[in-house]
Amino acid sequence: MSTSTPENEPSKSRFKAPRIKWIRLGIWSVITLLFAFWTHSGWWLLALPFFFDLYITRFLPWGYWRGFKNKTLRTVFDWIDAIVFALVAVYIINIYFFQNYQIPSSSLEKSLLVGDFLFVSKLSYGPRVPMTPVSFPLAQHTLPLVNTKSYLDKPQWGYKRVPGLGPVKRNDIVVFNFPAGDSVLLKSTNPDFYTTRYMTALQYGISLEAATQHLISQSATYGKLVYRPVDRRENFVKRCIGMPGDTLQIIANQVFIDGKPMEDAPDAQLNYYVQTKGGFLSDHQFRTWNVSVEDQIRIPEDSYYAANLPFKRDANGRFNPMYVMPLTKKVLEQVKKSPFIDTVFVETDTLGGYNVAGPTYPLHPSNTWTRDNYGPIWIPAKGATIELNEQNLMLYGHVIRHYEKQSLDVVNGEVQVNGQPATIYTFTMDYYWMMGDNRHKSADSRAWGFVPEDHIVGKPILVWLSLNKDRDLFDGKIRWKRLFKKAS
Repeated sequence: MSTSTPENEPSKSRFKAPRIKWIRLGIWSVITLLFAFWTHSGWWLLALPFFFDLYITRFLPWGYWRGFKNKTLRTVFDWIDAIVFALVAVYIINIYFFQNYQIPSSSLEKSLLVGDFLFVSKLSYGPRVPMTPVSFPLAQHTLPLVNTKSYLDKPQWGYKRVPGLGPVKRNDIVVFNFPAGDSVLLKSTNPDFYTTRYMTALQYGISLEAATQHLISQSATYGKLVYRPVDRRENFVKRCIGMPGDTLQIIANQVFIDGKPMEDAPDAQLNYYVQTKGGFLSDHQFRTWNVSVEDQIRIPEDSYYAANLPFKRDANGRFNPMYVMPLTKKVLEQVKKSPFIDTVFVETDTLGGYNVAGPTYPLHPSNTWTRDNYGPIWIPAKGATIELNEQNLMLYGHVIRHYEKQSLDVVNGEVQVNGQPATIYTFTMDYYWMMGDNRHKSADSRAWGFVPEDHIVGKPILVWLSLNKDRDLFDGKIRWKRLFKKAS
């Protein structure tokens, strides 16, 4: 006699499914388990019951709209289903595997060019677990058109990085979140908030706190002051010059690491003053030297630069045409050998005793370092300990407060960390020193300091498209030779 009952027969039929569906369930289950193991997150296991229902039991009404009699309505829901699936897929790929990035500025020319579109590998250094997990895919911090935040402030998770292919190495080109981008004046993003505040304090002879309040009160000019979490700060791309524990110094544009000169990237550039023997430079000549329209800067005869630099005058006391432009070492030799060029010399960072290149990190009145002559400065390493003296507070106080998230105060001459007296401090993260290859046209670590490890996004691996903003479509707009070129 059969022991089955009418009640349990439907239950058994729930598990009757074609073999192909069991195979698909197995594949997705293995992928989910491996992904959960790789990311060290059990949350992904919550997907398993849904996969089981999707392929086997079908308790949930998957694809219920396909039973609608209205064909238009069915089509609309099919599109919604496809879009939601695509957004989820893009969200996961964008966070854990690859991200598209466009080079917005010339700071890495001629290694990477303005208009290069890159594939950035999150796997190279290990992807970060999202710190602001509820966000709209492909929008860094602001939704276009509606101009609102693309993420929710809560929940926010702590820094965690899953295993990758290796660590950041010296000379790697790295994409990272802009460290000084935690506080942003929405109408005045360049220079960054901390530089703007510092210059405001100097201009009005007030404290940094008073300068902050001044900027907030001038929201019509500077915009609202907003805070952004680490993973919602602007993405920057630079070359990693200094590693954790290094001592870095720049002397006359030459980088030294631990006292030894460092070889520049093959396509590294500096700005040079160029004076002709009489005629103006043509568009053809600029193209020959690969100088972009943006970089074709002519110096006016009545300028401060003309009066304070060793430019030559003609028989009538007039200056021959003068320019300033970025050049690689290879192009520099071509310029020097040109029969119509008279004088070429490197751009200085000071002129008439004035620092024309702008302030450098740390933003402090006693800091006399310049863009071309900088340091020496020690780069913090995880587990390393420093004394908390006046010099170190100037160099690392911002790091301790803003990146390590520790309270740091000086009360009656006594240094206090988290309200407790302290004479030393041990760093909890590694830090890196990032610089652009276009050394005189790069706002980099010389301006805003160290890049913490939790700001590292990924490594550019491939240029998949390159567009020249100075050219028309049929005049070299697409740089065909750069397509599918290794990013390095």
